[in-house]
Amino acid sequence: MERLDKTGVTVREAGPDDAVGGVRPSVVALPESVEEISAVLRACAEHDLAVVPAGGGTKLHWGPPPERCDVLLDLCCLNEVIEHAAGDLVVKAQAGVTMDALADALAAQGQELALDVPFTDGATVGGTLAAATAGPRAFRYGTARDLLIGITVVLPDGTVAKSGGRVVKNVAGYDLGKLFTGSYGTLGVIAEATFRLHPLPADRRYVVAAFESPERVQEVAALLAASQAEPSAVELDWPGGDAPFTLAVLVEGTAAGQRADALREAMGAGSVTDEAPAWWGLITDDEVLLELRFPPARAGEVLERVRGTGFALRGSPVAGRVRLELAGAMTTGFADVVSGLRERLAPLGGRVTVLAAPDESVDRWGPVSALPLMRRVKERFDPERRMSPGRFVGGI
Repeated sequence: MERLDKTGVTVREAGPDDAVGGVRPSVVALPESVEEISAVLRACAEHDLAVVPAGGGTKLHWGPPPERCDVLLDLCCLNEVIEHAAGDLVVKAQAGVTMDALADALAAQGQELALDVPFTDGATVGGTLAAATAGPRAFRYGTARDLLIGITVVLPDGTVAKSGGRVVKNVAGYDLGKLFTGSYGTLGVIAEATFRLHPLPADRRYVVAAFESPERVQEVAALLAASQAEPSAVELDWPGGDAPFTLAVLVEGTAAGQRADALREAMGAGSVTDEAPAWWGLITDDEVLLELRFPPARAGEVLERVRGTGFALRGSPVAGRVRLELAGAMTTGFADVVSGLRERLAPLGGRVTVLAAPDESVDRWGPVSALPLMRRVKERFDPERRMSPGRFVGGI
């Protein structure tokens, strides 16, 4: 702790609840500004201390444990919305602002950041970017990476770097934002972010229908993806076993009711409601959680091959992104189940990532063709391997 005292940043001893993947840091630093983040990282560089950034801590159990963790950098005190330019549909916020607090501030001006972030309780702007979480409406609006137009980061040596701009038309330096989104804190610390906003929709309708076969789900999903009714999201819920597949379609904005009725008629099944299904956008258990990505055109075949694996499924067949949860007790080893699932889905272009699991022996990422490039990026940004070492693909 003495090695950080000269920074002027509040520091406390770490407790059991501060552990990252079972690795307990020595201290927790609580900076209150970009400058204080920089001071902490400069001190850590001087004394070769490993740092793991944290937002709300809701996803610290995602990814492998760090190889070492001397300092947990808690960004909870960077919790201000710096600027909301409502006329430009732009907001700039510090990394520690919770997604719920940001949504409330934007809603007061009739606007929103169109990210349906899972696990919103305590999730922060920085953590959402670092973990690259996406919700149902990513089908229409894109992911956090797509809505991010500017970013301020602090590099491992304490250097403050910025890219992007305040207004939507300025996309200069966008690559830095793309690099840090989904990097699991292994390249530096996200300090501030600027996002493109959308007006709150005037109306919402959901079309909900149940289907018995993966083939029928594929047919309907293809119809919805090409529909001129422009659904904002198409989500699938399947609890496993012999249960039917429930498909829910979100329609937003002008004439939402009429467009929803047209979709229901085209689907040939279902009902229209103004209430989202209880399961919409939720993950009930993230202690064991997998993400499956696949070409949307292979959705039916993917669903067929997930059957019998012991997993429940929820996500978007039209975006080719779903999450898998345990539907019951595993009868064989978890690592073997994941390996078997990858073998079944690889011929279809499916890729399985283990987001969270109690079994640390499992290969969380599987084959990653871009790994050599990712290693070079890590080497350039963090050659001393002090930022969340070992937390990302290939032990980066």
